[in-house]
Amino acid sequence: MRTTIEIKGFPELVLQKAVDSGIARSKTDALKQSILIMNDKFKLVDNITKLENKRMVAIFKKREKEMKAKGGRYITNEEVMTKYGHLLKEK
Repeated sequence: MRTTIEIKGFPELVLQKAVDSGIARSKTDALKQSILIMNDKFKLVDNITKLENKRMVAIFKKREKEMKAKGGRYITNEEVMTKYGHLLKEK
């Protein structure tokens, strides 16, 4: 689904902060993450179908392969907290 929306004010600041802090690659990515978080909180969609799970695993494996080809690696929880832990302290 392709949707165009205009976001201004506080929601735009939140999205930009997510990008600036490295939580999301783009504002669009931040919105997608927000949708998943909202679903987790309110249980809007109970189950992801097996087909969706397979698709997500395939995407993950493809990105992992691309990352390894570029010499990248996943960072540990400790590295995340060292780099982004200050965000938990913000009000």
